[in-house]
Amino acid sequence: MFRLRSVNSCLCRHLHCGLNRDQVLEQLRVCSGEDRVFEVVGKNKTKLTVNHVGCAVGMLWQIQREKPQMLRTVELIKNHPQFLTLQVLAENKIAQMDDVMLVDILYNVLRLSVDPHDSLVQQLVSEAWLRIDRLPMSTLSKFAICLSDQHLQQSPLMGHITDILHRKLSSIDDARVLTTLMISVSSLVSPCLRDALISRADHLLDTMDSSKCNSPRRVVQFLRSVKYNHRPLLEKCSQILLQYVPSLDAENISIIMGLYQSLHFNNCDFRLAAKQRLIELIDSSTDPFSFTKLFVTLGPMASPEIREGLESTALLLADELSAQQALAVAEVLEEIQCRNLSLINKIASIIQKNLHVYKPVEVARITQALFLLHHQNPELFTKLRNILFNLLQASVFPYEVTMLTRVLSMLPCPRLDEGVISRVDAVMSQCNFSDLNTFALAIAKWVRHDPSYRHNTPSKYGRLLQTLNRCGHERLHTAERLDLLLEELKHVSGEWFEEMLLEDTMVTLQRMVDQISWTNAPELALFLTRTNHLCPPLMDRIASVTMKDIDKIHYSATYALLLPFAVLDYDPPGADDLYDVFIQHLTPHISSFDPHLLVLLGYTLALADCFPEELVRGIFNIDFLGKLDAQLETLSHTLNMRTRLRLMQLNRAVCLECPEFQVPWFHERYCQLSQRKGNGSVNPVQQQIHKILGEVLGGVNCARAAVATPYFYTVDFECVLDRHHQPVAYSETSPLQISDGGKVHWGASSLEKVQNELPPGAQRVAVDFLDSKSFCKTSHHMKGEAAMRKRHLEILGYHVVEIPHFEWNSMELSTQDAWKEYLKRKIFAEVSS
Repeated sequence: MFRLRSVNSCLCRHLHCGLNRDQVLEQLRVCSGEDRVFEVVGKNKTKLTVNHVGCAVGMLWQIQREKPQMLRTVELIKNHPQFLTLQVLAENKIAQMDDVMLVDILYNVLRLSVDPHDSLVQQLVSEAWLRIDRLPMSTLSKFAICLSDQHLQQSPLMGHITDILHRKLSSIDDARVLTTLMISVSSLVSPCLRDALISRADHLLDTMDSSKCNSPRRVVQFLRSVKYNHRPLLEKCSQILLQYVPSLDAENISIIMGLYQSLHFNNCDFRLAAKQRLIELIDSSTDPFSFTKLFVTLGPMASPEIREGLESTALLLADELSAQQALAVAEVLEEIQCRNLSLINKIASIIQKNLHVYKPVEVARITQALFLLHHQNPELFTKLRNILFNLLQASVFPYEVTMLTRVLSMLPCPRLDEGVISRVDAVMSQCNFSDLNTFALAIAKWVRHDPSYRHNTPSKYGRLLQTLNRCGHERLHTAERLDLLLEELKHVSGEWFEEMLLEDTMVTLQRMVDQISWTNAPELALFLTRTNHLCPPLMDRIASVTMKDIDKIHYSATYALLLPFAVLDYDPPGADDLYDVFIQHLTPHISSFDPHLLVLLGYTLALADCFPEELVRGIFNIDFLGKLDAQLETLSHTLNMRTRLRLMQLNRAVCLECPEFQVPWFHERYCQLSQRKGNGSVNPVQQQIHKILGEVLGGVNCARAAVATPYFYTVDFECVLDRHHQPVAYSETSPLQISDGGKVHWGASSLEKVQNELPPGAQRVAVDFLDSKSFCKTSHHMKGEAAMRKRHLEILGYHVVEIPHFEWNSMELSTQDAWKEYLKRKIFAEVSS
């Protein structure tokens, strides 16, 4: 009996000791606030083990993470005496930490804003590097996040992680782990590893937990980081994210929409769902943080009524906005072309108070937004100009110098400072084509606004332009990889590039013709279309690789690939087979196209005189047009107007060329409004032709000017020839009514479709002057739109006489008699033939 009591007593002592040993840990785990955590730490300083330290730091971050952003107290925690105690203890016990705890503590202290240069952080990173090859992949992904937080994305340590990821990729079965690592190593991945990561992510997205949406978002973020628009994976991510839209907040929707915009990726269903969700969140977004996210994302998509309400709320919350929030609002106001002067002035005043906190990129964004908003505050713009100038002189980064120079050139400046010129000259040799193009645009603005340039031709601007041209040519001559060159050329345009580099660029691209593949052919096709340059060797190669690898090409890329052939009206060898391949490839996916893209695709095919019945019927039905109408409300003003114009032009082409489809003409009112609003201008050459045409035909009453045809083409001049090819006078004279500004005054008769009944055997003649826009660059080859216009006018019963600008302005036609003879030959000889 006594022995039993002795055993019981012994067991109790052991149990009691066990409770004492774990009591601190238990107390930490049930803490509901930072104060309670610090109280436990303070009372048990001498007893704290490595487990206690890890638990305490983890609890502090967990408590903060569960709070809204506005209510977090990270700074108070970081400066608390007991937090310093935890830091010291953690640093002293690093050797006792297991691998998971080591990285967890590093992750948590960085979340709690401990400086990356703090000795604890440095020691934790060093120890993790020593153990890196044995870290579990989940722990490695968290460690990679920690390195990214310290801006070590391109460090040797991140390179080591990239190598481990490459070797162990096939063993990763967790989408969260993989996508986290993908983002962290994105700046170091090779094209081969990039493709392997995309393939693995594609597989894991099909097997991941359906309750988590962060993984597909991280995949999109990775694609943005590596600048790779992988359409199949983007669409898969978008379909997954679409399921979560009803539960997303404004911040997450804003992030996703921003990523899509960076990738130039549009998904109609997601945009419509996001818009509806954001409208639902309006009433609950009453604090500056959530409202700013809502305003930035919903503002550009909202109807005028909702936008007006958002602007009113923004004005009420303006005084509570932070410096960055005010900047975000200002950029949206510029994007939506806001005219609410009270709101613009209020946001500008907040920005002016906070100018000292903005980074160089933010100052540039502020200046651009306020300038484009036509904000009237000379004092603020003077301050901004001085800040930009000082930042420019101190900057050593080419991208930063380019950005600051571009924005400085927007502002009025009586004389350009030598400091700006020397800084631009210093970085120019390090710049890519996009940067060089920006400098060219800036120099052109400075030249226009500097009166001294006229009296000082070999000036500072001339020297800059010489350096610019030399750098551009050197960059072309040393270019070796087509993909990199196309990436640089993606946003290049303007007179400088076209006049100085375009021909050399085409030579360089032809030198790389063997590098054209199905992956880069769409980007090359877009470049050729954008520059209006007809280059048969390049286009033949695009056609060849497209037909060979059509099964590898995403259906949405058919639009880009079709563009140069249709727009530049070029038929490669086997053109009919090429169009058949395109149509067969895209037809099964017609319902998957974004509505606006399908309209653009249909118009592009119409330029090439190609009208697939399934595509035409897919566009011209009530359901599709309703969806298109809803989508147009979410698009930018420019894309909205462009899509509406292309729909009208496609509607007209189908009515004229495919009457058997029985598609109704429903753009009558649209065209009437556009014609009245446009009030088309007439250039001096057209006025000259009109005058000479009256002399050739025997009187001004034998020709009509600016005639609106059925389906609303506008013919420059119209005349009628009888069966003997003699001019027939109209019953009323129709002088061309032109204002001093060169605008056509549309009278009632001009707006009517002049299709009076012709005398038997007579022929209606349309005389059109074709300016340089109707032809390919540096070529007399007529573009697809001019060719389609001629087809349509002929269907409407016209004989079309075209006067190319290069013939009318040639040396041969330099006298009045020569012009008259030319018009006689074009009108009478061509009609009789």
